[in-house]
Amino acid sequence: MTDADVVDSLDGIIDRPLEHGGMIRISGGTFRMGSDRHYPEEAPVHRVSVDAFWIDRTPVTNRQFRRFVEATGHVTVAEIAPDPKDYPGALPHLLHAGSLVFSPPDYPVDLHHFSQWWAFKPRVTWRRPYGPGSSIKGLDDHPVVHVAYADAAAYARWAGKDLPTEAEWEFAARGGLDQAEFAWGDDFAPDGHQMANTWQGAFPFQNMRLDGYERTSPVTAFPPNGYGLYDMIGNVWEWTSDFYTPRHPADAPKACCIPENPRGGREDQSYAPCEPDTRIPRRVLKGGSHLCAPNYCRRYRPAARHPQPVDTSTSHVGFRCIIRERKSP
Repeated sequence: MTDADVVDSLDGIIDRPLEHGGMIRISGGTFRMGSDRHYPEEAPVHRVSVDAFWIDRTPVTNRQFRRFVEATGHVTVAEIAPDPKDYPGALPHLLHAGSLVFSPPDYPVDLHHFSQWWAFKPRVTWRRPYGPGSSIKGLDDHPVVHVAYADAAAYARWAGKDLPTEAEWEFAARGGLDQAEFAWGDDFAPDGHQMANTWQGAFPFQNMRLDGYERTSPVTAFPPNGYGLYDMIGNVWEWTSDFYTPRHPADAPKACCIPENPRGGREDQSYAPCEPDTRIPRRVLKGGSHLCAPNYCRRYRPAARHPQPVDTSTSHVGFRCIIRERKSP
């Protein structure tokens, strides 16, 4: 199945938007956000309206992020040692510059303990995604990773853009298919075709790589959705600007009350309840990643969402940007 096949199959269902400058225009509208069929934080399904906006066709790549760093001298969060005052009770050996790297075991482990496959490593940055000795040579078209929220927001400002809200992101990810399971329909692998970079096999020790990739992939390696957007599902999670809340609000009782351009919860409600002494805000991630697997993290869907502390970068989180259209006076 080619990219053209996917788009042509949607003709008559949605209008294909115009393209401009590496971005695609989404005309906006009302849709049913969330899901009642999966994880509790995705519920309840509720109607939301968003205005028109432009969104990057792909996640921001290593090539694009390098241009930003070269132009601005930006230093990412992963390159700065944390201030101990912000992390009361933290182990001293964790208070150094670095980032989280997926380090898979070669045997089954308890899936309740993510420390079995995540390791905080020093001197890991977007340039050295797996630590000293690694590089992004040959990965120019892969999504940039090891970017914390502040890094994504700084890039967006430099580019004259913004980060999407959760509602904007999900509306775009659905590609015009309201309440479909995936960004391309209800069949995860139509006719056996892998439609996104996810995990095939028993996570975290067995990756069958039926999609051809063990970690990240080039941002146009898989077919786009109905709006022509790539990697809205899988490859890397993507930052949104919304603070995390554990559930969606209830559906509006009347059409006249449908929320317009919602902006998520409050910062003080986003803190992790299991860490009362560490008040680090959490933002919503969307889209799942190459580590999402049927036996562990079935979050390779538009409705899926995950809380991420704003100070934390990893080897499977990236971002893309939007430009909101100004309303006529």
